[in-house]
Amino acid sequence: MNRSFGKGFRILKGIESDILVDGSLDYPDEILESFDFVVASIHSRFKLDRKAQTDRLLRAVSNPHTTILGHMTGRQLMRRPGYDIDVEKVLRACARNGVAVEINAHPWRLDLDWRWHQTALDLGCIMSINPDAHSIRELDHMHWGVEMARKGAVPADRVLNAMSLAQIQQHLKRRRRALPPAA
Repeated sequence: MNRSFGKGFRILKGIESDILVDGSLDYPDEILESFDFVVASIHSRFKLDRKAQTDRLLRAVSNPHTTILGHMTGRQLMRRPGYDIDVEKVLRACARNGVAVEINAHPWRLDLDWRWHQTALDLGCIMSINPDAHSIRELDHMHWGVEMARKGAVPADRVLNAMSLAQIQQHLKRRRRALPPAA
């Protein structure tokens, strides 16, 4: 489809990769290299101490394959608190590594909390509004993420998936340049 529709249209191939307990991603580099973008997220081991959990996220965002850090604190509203992390330290690492911080639009998450958005922006982060959809009907959750971004005063030009196709491709190209050469 990308070839048949030309330069004004592009389907990007991405994946959500699990952040393992040591901060590595659950797919080998040769698999991750096949994607245009990688959302790295924690899905287990929520009760590590603050330093271990923060270090885990720092290693994940320093991975040159990581494009977006998904549901950074792991909270689920009215279900479970987020994990204990140094949010500002993780945001600094995202800004330094050019990793977008997800505003998770799922109504059970809404993570990163809007009260951290200004700090993220001040540190130089870009955001990405994602539905965390596990079914087609959950794609409609995007409006909750947009509402949270508005509440946190995130301008559209700092949202990866609100950028033009050329800007998104430029961002992804910069991230690819950070990859070490293939052996």
